[in-house]
Amino acid sequence: MADEVKLFGMWASPYSRRVELALKLKGIPYEYIEEDLSNKSSLLLKYNPVHQKIPVLVHNGKPIAESLVILEYIDETWRNNPVLPQDPYDRAMARFWAKFIDEKLLTTARKVSFATGKEQDQAIEQITEQLKLLENELKGKEYFSGQSIGYLDIVANVLVFWFRNLQEALGVDMFTEEKFPIIFEWIGKLVKIDTVNECRIPKEKHLDYIRTRLEALKFSSK
Repeated sequence: MADEVKLFGMWASPYSRRVELALKLKGIPYEYIEEDLSNKSSLLLKYNPVHQKIPVLVHNGKPIAESLVILEYIDETWRNNPVLPQDPYDRAMARFWAKFIDEKLLTTARKVSFATGKEQDQAIEQITEQLKLLENELKGKEYFSGQSIGYLDIVANVLVFWFRNLQEALGVDMFTEEKFPIIFEWIGKLVKIDTVNECRIPKEKHLDYIRTRLEALKFSSK
C-alpha cells in the first residue's frame, strides 16, 4: 500500500514552505491542502487541536504538527536523501541553530514588523547581532549542512525569500549583502537549486499580503 501524505499549509508561511521543501528534496509525493487561517477548516482543527496552526503533515491518517518536528519525522521515515547530519554532535548543533532561527531570529523579526521609532531601531540592532551569530556558523562552509543542502538550510531558507520580502514591505534596511556577505553568498547558491525555487513565496503577492496585514494592525491599534 502506497503512503498517503497530506500537508495542510498556507502559501505565505515560511514554516509551511520548509516542509514542502523537505518533501520535494526527498521526492515524496504529497497532497497539499491550502488553509484559510481566518476560517480554519474542521480537518485542521481535528488534526492539530492543541495549537490549531499550520503546518500539519498527515501520514497514513496520523497527524504531525510543528514544522521542526515534521522535518525530523520526514527524515526518520523516509531514509533516502537524509537531511539531518549523521554525526550526533552535528545533529545536535543543527537542532540548536534551527531553534535559534525560530525562537530568536523570527521572534525579533516580528518585533521589527510591529514596532515603530526607537523601539523598532532597537529591534533592528538586535536582529543584526543575531544574524551575525548565524552568519558565523556558515563561515568556511558551502551550506549550513556542509557540502550539500540539509536540515539547517531548509530551516534557514526563511532568509531567502520571506525575510527579504518582509524587509522590503517594511521599508527598512536590516538585511543586506554588504552587512552579511557570507549569508548572501549562500542565498546565491540556494536560488540556483530548482527545488528551492519551486517553494519560493510569490514576491508581489507576498508584499501585498504583508502590507495589508500591517495596515490592518495599525487600524486596529487606533
